[in-house]
Amino acid sequence: MNDVILNANSAMYNDPIMDRLEAAKRTTSKGGEYWVAREIQNIIGYAKWENFKSVVRKSIESCREGGIDTKDHFLGARKMVTVGSGAKVEIDDFFLTRYACYLIAMNGEAATHPEVASAQRYFAVQTRLQELDRKQLNDQERVRLRGRLREATKHLHSAAAKAGVQEYALFHHAGYLGLYDMGLRDVKKKKGLNPTDDLYDHAGRFELSVNEFKAQLTEKSLIQKGIKGQQAAQNEHKRVGRIVRETVHREAGIYPEDLKAEPPINVIESLPKKEIGDEIPN
Repeated sequence: MNDVILNANSAMYNDPIMDRLEAAKRTTSKGGEYWVAREIQNIIGYAKWENFKSVVRKSIESCREGGIDTKDHFLGARKMVTVGSGAKVEIDDFFLTRYACYLIAMNGEAATHPEVASAQRYFAVQTRLQELDRKQLNDQERVRLRGRLREATKHLHSAAAKAGVQEYALFHHAGYLGLYDMGLRDVKKKKGLNPTDDLYDHAGRFELSVNEFKAQLTEKSLIQKGIKGQQAAQNEHKRVGRIVRETVHREAGIYPEDLKAEPPINVIESLPKKEIGDEIPN
């Protein structure tokens, strides 16, 4: 689906079914969103619960076939309701996540229930907005971590200068050899970057954190051990980098050079922050 701009301040979606689905959205005490199946049933035109329940069952199966734990998205519930005679009876229901509702909409019978088409669009929009929100949070965190790495590198340079380092290119090369098991040029090549690209501007959150930790640990080690001399400082930088490398591999099962490159942070910093609802699928 193509992306189009949505004015978040307009009268919601200019679609009565989509507006009702939005109004039916509930929020947990922790801010999570969910919907109630019997309310969705009425909105998208299913008169009989058993007919709608069959759609829910199909959606649960679709979820299972996708390798996703159904309990994370479809929560069965029982509740008491008052019927016309005034008696109370117990009925079944479901609490549904956004993804569960999306599956229900996609498994609905749009040919006989025209409201289903609006539901499909609404939950596709909601899913896309969630993706954008997560991407924005990821981008903001990358910007923050890149700033932290810059500060850690400044402190490392200060400690290296006190240790007698004069050739900073060689000092940093030793750090790359320790952490990535290769020089900076080869790291960039492995990640599909151009020689002129800044490695850290293309690093994800985890890789930025790993490099910050390496810088801080090397700074601390240079100071506490009183290391002096260019070669001794290089050896220590490489040693610390190797320790961090092996820790990452042992705990995360991956080596830093295998982490994928991401869009450059300097581009992210130049873009205006999106408001929820600015961009939706058409």
